[in-house]
Amino acid sequence: MKDFCKIQFLSPRKQICVRMFFMLRSIFILFFAFLCGCSSEPSKLDSWMTSNGKIKVLSTTAMIDDIVARVGKEKIDTITLVTGDIDPHSYELLKGDDEKLQFAQVIFYNGLGLEHGASLRSRLENNPRAVSMGGFLQQKHPSSILVRDNQIDPHIWLDVALWADIVDPIVEALSKIDPSASAEFQENGQVVKEEMLALHAQMMDQLAKVPDEKKYLVTSHDAFNYFSRRYLGGQDRFHAPEGLAPDGQLSSHDIQRIMDLLNRFRITVLFPESNVSKDSLKKIAAASSEKGTPVKIVGEPLYADALGAPGSDADNYFKMMNHNVRVMIDAWK
Repeated sequence: MKDFCKIQFLSPRKQICVRMFFMLRSIFILFFAFLCGCSSEPSKLDSWMTSNGKIKVLSTTAMIDDIVARVGKEKIDTITLVTGDIDPHSYELLKGDDEKLQFAQVIFYNGLGLEHGASLRSRLENNPRAVSMGGFLQQKHPSSILVRDNQIDPHIWLDVALWADIVDPIVEALSKIDPSASAEFQENGQVVKEEMLALHAQMMDQLAKVPDEKKYLVTSHDAFNYFSRRYLGGQDRFHAPEGLAPDGQLSSHDIQRIMDLLNRFRITVLFPESNVSKDSLKKIAAASSEKGTPVKIVGEPLYADALGAPGSDADNYFKMMNHNVRVMIDAWK
């Protein structure tokens, strides 16, 4: 405004020159900003959608994507369909997802009913480029797959020893696409398996030191059955008010059932989950307190259906499992 006022006192010819200067300066600034925007790094999606000689891999969940990336390394480009805290159980295809599914050379998905959103399920079933991790494990270890209320439990990744076997179909699928890198995929896969089994042994050792009378897990939804069977001593040590998919309505019967368990086993802590509402746990805690049996909701969430945010202590599969064990052990002290 001050500069504009000064211009009024200049001769008409000088006013035109000054105004042209400011106009050209504005154009230069806009042009420079445009160039900076054009020269910025492409997004991960843009890079993934660009052919570069690498195998283009799409995984439905981050838990799968992390293992695939460790097996394929620099030979592949990976991207995850269901990102952040979005619930994979009810995920429906968004704008742009169809293009990802078409562009991917191979698609790895959990199966066993996890991706039960109608639009996504229809694009995965009978797709020759889609490989089901759960389908492979169900065929190889049929007795290891759990069923709850006549419904298959899809949360197989929470048993590290079981999840380690998904390395095999990943290696096989990548090797079919790039036979020249087959030996490398096999070598990487063997290393990943050994690391996963080492993590499994470490978790077994850590949780074995927790007294049995404290080792009861109550979370929001029915995700930790595989974990409880493997690491806590049995499925009966895990309970949740909500079902396998955290989208049901909580009834007074559900609340009373959990309260009875809290009283019977003297459970004093409830574990929230990163991508599930705490409402059900809050209702249980409030009802329990009214009955004279106070329980607390743990401050840090467990990760079941999603990894942690980038930079967190749960931003890959290994860190996620270590985080869950640490949070449980700290809460049970």
